[in-house]
Amino acid sequence: MAAAPRSTPPDVPACDVAIPAALRTRARAIERRLRRAQPDPKVELDHADAWQLLVATILAARSNDRTINKITPTLHARWPTPAALARAPQAAVEAVVKPSGFFRTKAQALRRTAAAVVADFGGQVPRTMAELCTLPGVGRKTANVLIASGFGEGGGIIVDLHVTRLVARLGLVHDDDAVRIEALMCAVLPPRHWALAGHRMVLHGRHVCTARKPRCSRCPLAELCPSAAQAPAGRWTERAAWEQVVTESRGQVDPTAG
Repeated sequence: MAAAPRSTPPDVPACDVAIPAALRTRARAIERRLRRAQPDPKVELDHADAWQLLVATILAARSNDRTINKITPTLHARWPTPAALARAPQAAVEAVVKPSGFFRTKAQALRRTAAAVVADFGGQVPRTMAELCTLPGVGRKTANVLIASGFGEGGGIIVDLHVTRLVARLGLVHDDDAVRIEALMCAVLPPRHWALAGHRMVLHGRHVCTARKPRCSRCPLAELCPSAAQAPAGRWTERAAWEQVVTESRGQVDPTAG
């Protein structure tokens, strides 16, 4: 039997479709296994506060976290506050962020965002979804990252390309619209798990269920995945322990390599 859509907090998109009970049960089983595999997931963008995380997230568009982590120390050393970055010359910011790609657009976005933080929020990064989404170039994904990892508060579920690919392969959501994906995932998972569930799915998609060569035999979700292309190796708890090592090392350590 399908469960009726439930009410959702105002900052979370409402799901307007009935959720089959079997889908809800499987989604929660998947989330439980990811909790075992990633007890304490962390965003892989280095940051000391919410402002630094906002800057890094803007730069990370169409780039990768390793590249951004090499750029941001110089950026923050030269312009440590939103006010300083808002006053920075466009050409100087472009020179620093150039390795991230699309550097002219990103430099402009950073300066505009910094100016908005100063003008509209007194130099402090806002803490709510509605306020964050008033900043230039900030949408639900970036806002959810900030709320969860910048402020350590509960929010919705982060949906990026990794999550979009993952939920489709798992047979949970076949949709390219990030808001509809978030709405359905929030409808099937308990609110207390939303923020970290998003981080776990991002990391699982980045390090295990990769775009080109998903590591199905090592995946702790293999028994629950209709797209698994290889037989799972060993018990799922053993595969979860493997994923914990891989994700906590940011993909630098693989216990099965060698």
